[in-house]
This record gives sequence, C-alpha cells and structure tokens, in this order.
Amino acid sequence: MRTIIDLPESDRETLDALSQQLGISRAEAVRRAVAEFLKSHRSASNEELFGIWRNRNEDALDYEDRVRDEWNRR
Repeated sequence: MRTIIDLPESDRETLDALSQQLGISRAEAVRRAVAEFLKSHRSASNEELFGIWRNRNEDALDYEDRVRDEWNRR
C-alpha cells in the first residue's frame, strides 16, 4: 500500500542519510520504523494483561465453560 506522509525537511534529510548509511531505501526505513512502533505498542498491551487471572479463585477454562453455558441457555 502506498502512503503519503509529510515530514519536516530536517527529518527527511536525516532519514535519507541514515537510510543511505544502512544501505536501505527510504521506504524500507519507514516500514521498519512503523513495524517497531506497532511492536512496542502491542508488547506493552500484552505485558499489562499477563497474569490477569492470577488473583481469581476460578480456573480460566471453568470460567469459559460457565460463560458458554450461559450463552447456550439464551
């Protein structure tokens, strides 16, 4: 997918210099930056959810079965 973005001239120049130094295209540098941005935000979300059932007295699978039974009764 092609996307048009507006960057300040100084950022574009720095991006071009770094891309050239790494031997990659400007587009590849932007793709990598977007991938890192998305990865860092997904990871934070996963970290927040890890251990969410830790303090519950009910097993997660038992809970799932109970909720599904409620759906089936409707």
